[in-house]
Amino acid sequence: MGSTRYDIDARYDRASKAGYKTKSAGEIFTQNAKRQAHPSMIPHGISFRESRDSEVHPNSVPIILGLDVTGSMGHIPYELIKEGLPKLMGGIIQGGVPDPALLFLGIGDHECDSYPLQVGQFESGDEELDMWLTRTYIESGGGGNAGESYLLAWYFAAFHTRTDAFEKRNQKGLLFTVGDEPCLKVLPASAIREIMGSGQQTYTHYELLEEAKKRYEVYHISVLHSDQAVRADRGWKELLGQNCISIEDHRDIPEVIKRIICEKFKDKTFEIPNQKGLDNVQML
Repeated sequence: MGSTRYDIDARYDRASKAGYKTKSAGEIFTQNAKRQAHPSMIPHGISFRESRDSEVHPNSVPIILGLDVTGSMGHIPYELIKEGLPKLMGGIIQGGVPDPALLFLGIGDHECDSYPLQVGQFESGDEELDMWLTRTYIESGGGGNAGESYLLAWYFAAFHTRTDAFEKRNQKGLLFTVGDEPCLKVLPASAIREIMGSGQQTYTHYELLEEAKKRYEVYHISVLHSDQAVRADRGWKELLGQNCISIEDHRDIPEVIKRIICEKFKDKTFEIPNQKGLDNVQML
């Protein structure tokens, strides 16, 4: 995956024809009407998702974006498909990181949701990224158990991804979760088996965070749109320190992620191949 390019002009043209800015979330995210995850995003049986270098992208930078798709956060994917995603990808490339490979995860609640984890592929092209984002099922679940399964993003990143960035260059990827709840504290082996198809060990959220940090820089973006979210943010600050970024406006998510990524690679020089698509990336 990740052998295509992000073309801003093509993306805006396709988005206009698809009606992303005028259609409702239900019209765009068609899995919602089916009330089930898309078969290609169900992680049961997945061995690995891979971010590999290619002729088009010789210096792939793996980025995982875990989106909370429970009731209070389900509007975030809708905002991303309307405007946020091209701002994010265009901003990263224009900011000097030409080879981002983005993997979407849909995060729910493994204690009560039918689909607590949905998994896309690492992609660089505009059409492919739109496809995975719009395939996501906005389950709008979650429960009264004081947390969501953000630790599933850490589990999947740690044990089910492979990247040339780390294997060839010892370069960590970047993992972002976005949400407004605390992180559930335990991922039982039984839940892992149900979600992934195999799993013998129970993990705490601390253990999974440390495993993910071996290969990724781990961040959480707290969306402070309620008193409950403000309380949850305190726990995230204790867990991640400065890698917990607090925002009040969810529309700031693309800018926050872009800024972190571009700052991380500001002193790195990338060899940029002659390629169509980068010429069409505008400062956003």
